[in-house]
Parts: sequence; structure tokens; C-alpha cells
Amino acid sequence: MKLSKKTLGILSIAFALSFTSLVGCGNKASEQTASGNKAAQQTEKTSLQGTITVDGSSTVFPITEAVGEEFQKLNPNVKLTVGLSGTGGGFKKFLAKETDMNDASRLIKDAEKEQAKANGISYKEVEIAYDGLSVMINPKNTFVDYLTVAELNKIWNKDSKVKTWKDVRPTWPNEPIKLYGPGADSGTFDYFTEEINKETGNIRADYTASEDDNVLVTGIAGDQYALGFFGYAYYAENKDKIKVVPIDAGKGPIEPNAETIKNKTYSPLSRPLFLYVSDESLKRPEVKEFLKFYLTEGKKAIPDVGYIMLPQEKYDEALTKLGFK
Repeated sequence: MKLSKKTLGILSIAFALSFTSLVGCGNKASEQTASGNKAAQQTEKTSLQGTITVDGSSTVFPITEAVGEEFQKLNPNVKLTVGLSGTGGGFKKFLAKETDMNDASRLIKDAEKEQAKANGISYKEVEIAYDGLSVMINPKNTFVDYLTVAELNKIWNKDSKVKTWKDVRPTWPNEPIKLYGPGADSGTFDYFTEEINKETGNIRADYTASEDDNVLVTGIAGDQYALGFFGYAYYAENKDKIKVVPIDAGKGPIEPNAETIKNKTYSPLSRPLFLYVSDESLKRPEVKEFLKFYLTEGKKAIPDVGYIMLPQEKYDEALTKLGFK
């Protein structure tokens, strides 16, 4: 049968409309599938539940707290608790199986390793950032231009005879030095006494000690002749209240900042920061996801709170060590 031109035209239009409708339905179905997959992924992420407990270093605390806040926005059903009892205090809880992770501003000690072994605790050590342990004075102090490592030792070692600023340098005023620093449970305490006084725990007794660096900030900010030390982030957050002191380790005075800490020219007080996680806790999905987030998207919070990020290859190595890559 031979169709007329009019009939052929009508059939062509009908076919075109039918094809367009089918394509439209196909595209709509694809969009719905993609939307469904995305929704499923989001539901899977937000359905993550459980509890994560972290304690330890007051130096590392601002990082873990900031990363934790971002993680909980994505996972509101996960309860995350972050404490700050000092590196040593945190290890006591970690080794008693009271926490999943320990923030640490120093490496785990041999005695702590032995305790972990005795308690049947295996763990992973993860380097997370760089810090420059900072020496601080009151902004009204206009005479301290820098301090040498030897002067720091003279002020802080357990046999120190220094009572006034004049005892440090004869040209400085005869005003008493009010000292502030971390307590004995702090990794910053351990690091400072090792690097400056050449012996862990070697420090004079007559100083105001606290595991909470905010207490130290308040003390220094309120006393014109104060001197103290703590992690760089607490200086970065309080530049309007306290003043940092450049340190001379033999190559001239160097002030801590992102560059001098990262390249370690701020010596000997540049140091790495760590997170310890138990292998048992790492088996739980919420702990695994938190740590993975910490080393990927979460690490963007590190410079926001005043610390320095590691080179990317170090994070990649950590992700591989933990089995995330």
C-alpha cells in the first residue's frame, strides 16, 4: 500500500514525539536513579551511630575538637567526646581502655608501651600536624626582645636561681618573673624539659602549672612580668592578649610561624603532634570513619585552629598504614 505524503508526514511527527517522550522518560529515570543513589549514600552516612571517646593533649585538643565538629555535622547520630587531661593523663585513660583515642603532643613513652602490652592493647600511632612550642610574655613587656636556649634553661631548670628579670640579663628590670607552664601530665611539659633542660621532668617547682592552656593564657595576659610556654595555637588565638618571644638556638632569634615551624628553623621547639587509636576501637565503623575523615577532609581544620599541616604524602602514608587506601 502506498501512503500519501500527508500520511507520511503525520507518521513522522508521531514517531518523533514518541521518541522524544521515550528519551525524556529515560533521562528522568536516570536522574531518579542518580538521585536515589545519592540519597542512599547520604542516608548510609547519616545513619552511622555509636560513641567515640578521645582524651589527652591540650595542645592537640583544638584540632580534634574542630575536626569532630565537622564530622558530627555529617554524622549527627555519632556521639563524640573530646577531653583534655594532658598527654600523660590521656595515656593513662587510653591504657586503661577508657578511651578510643589519645591526643598526644609527644611520642608514647617506653613505660607506656609496656603498660599497653601488659593490658593487651595494640594501637596505631598517627602523625597529624606540626606545632611550635611557644614562649610567651605580656604585651606590656617591652624589654624582652628574644631569649636564648641557654637563658630559658637558666630560668626554668630545677636548680634555677633566677627570681627577677635582672637575673636573666643585667640590663633588664629588677622585677620578679611570674612563671606559667603545663603540668607534669602534659606532653608539652615533657618536650620542653627534654629540649631545654635536657631531662624529662627537670623544672623548677615555683611556677603556676595547668593542663588547660587557656588558664596559662589568662595568667600571662594579666601580669606584666609573666613568662610562660604552651602550644602555638593558643598564641595564634590570643595575639591580642599575649606576645610571643623569638628564640635563639645559635643561629639568631627565630619567631614561630607557619613557615619556621614547618621547616624546623624554629629550633628546638618545633615538633610533630600525634593521635593514638586502639586497634580494637578501630574495628568499630564510627571510629574508623572518624579517623578516615580526620586524615582527609577534616585536616583542613588544622590551619584554622593555628597549627601546620603535614605534607600530603604523610597523610597518604597514614591512610595506607590504617588500611584506608
